[in-house]
Amino acid sequence: MNTLTAEEKAVIIDKKIEKPFTGKYDDHWDNGIYVCRQCETPLYTSNSKFRAHCGWPSFDQEIRSAINRTPDPLFNRTEITCLRCGAHLGHVFEGEQLTETNVRHCVNSISLKFIPAEE
Repeated sequence: MNTLTAEEKAVIIDKKIEKPFTGKYDDHWDNGIYVCRQCETPLYTSNSKFRAHCGWPSFDQEIRSAINRTPDPLFNRTEITCLRCGAHLGHVFEGEQLTETNVRHCVNSISLKFIPAEE
């Protein structure tokens, strides 16, 4: 497990939300893989990332067997966490008609680490 900064811990462990439009991966379009900041499990490919204009990186498909979904009926949303280490990633929304999969993983940049594709 990677050592987390206080800011990373607030989001990843304490489940805070990073401010919209402040994360380094919101407007990041390089080719590669996004992994969990805490344990480096591959979570998303850059091919699944899309512009949702919501202020956080958005993906319409996770890497198979990487994400755990937990319903949060109080806020009518579903929390997503890393299946391996339990790190809080963000929330998933369905039915917004933004992509063909009709799914949006709204992820805190601080919960991710980007690994560029080998050229």
